[in-house]
Amino acid sequence: MTHRTSGRTGVLAAALGAAVLVPTAVVATPAAAATAPTASCTSGKSGLAAKLRQDITAAMAGRKGTIAVGLRDRGTDTTCTLRESTAYDSASVVKVTVLATLLWDAKKHNRYLTSREVTLTKAMITQSDNNATSALWKQLGVTKVKGFLTAAGMTQTKPGANGYWGLTQITVRDEQKLLGLITAKNSVLSDNARAYILKLMGQVVSSQRWGTPAGAPSSVSVHVKNGWLQRATHGWRVHSVGTFKGAGHDYMITVLTQDNSTMSYGVTTIQNIAKAIHKDLIPATTSRYAPTTTPRESFVAVPPGA
Repeated sequence: MTHRTSGRTGVLAAALGAAVLVPTAVVATPAAAATAPTASCTSGKSGLAAKLRQDITAAMAGRKGTIAVGLRDRGTDTTCTLRESTAYDSASVVKVTVLATLLWDAKKHNRYLTSREVTLTKAMITQSDNNATSALWKQLGVTKVKGFLTAAGMTQTKPGANGYWGLTQITVRDEQKLLGLITAKNSVLSDNARAYILKLMGQVVSSQRWGTPAGAPSSVSVHVKNGWLQRATHGWRVHSVGTFKGAGHDYMITVLTQDNSTMSYGVTTIQNIAKAIHKDLIPATTSRYAPTTTPRESFVAVPPGA
């Protein structure tokens, strides 16, 4: 069922909807356990880089799969990266890029979103609605998506071919660039556009608020978008991107994973890493965000037999 309300981005109108495209499941062989490399961290706060490096490494200890991590905290001038240029199938994480492209293009033409676009964008982000995403992807076309990626400096991101937006190739580096544009004033996205994206990422339904928010202190605002996808090669891809602001911190986390044996295995890996990061950045707190115990996401369409 879909609830529709008319409006423009200036008004930040709300709309809800949900639809799921479910491909035939493919059984994947779990990847062998591998020793994860240590994240590279720097910080303007004494001792924080070493603490993060140690705790992120500990959070990944014994975890199978291929894990990529990105952290940037403006409040302490801290960054951590691991496999920042490794490419992953995007799954539903690309929906933030679709929304940003739409708003960037609207700005170029000096127009607000239409009532239809507001309805579609709300459904796409808050419910991870695949039909809404497909409609916007088709409307924009790959040329406009590539135009936004160029403007955003997201040179490692490659749009999925033949309408398979969930197979867009993404990297930690580019996802962190996107989150950076969403959370600070810049010439690519207007202030209204950034506020709209953050508003929708802050309204994601509870069953999809897992991943990077895990362990976030109650003193910060949480904005998230997740995705998962199973294919014959590299098993389950499970990803989460999030932004967090408050208590003197303004930070962004991206965790991309693949070669997971199950969806829940990937979710656990991401949440172990997220909990370590939140605790290191803001240790003096007792109330922390507990994600849903029954995480959900939309399966995105993939080519038959893939």
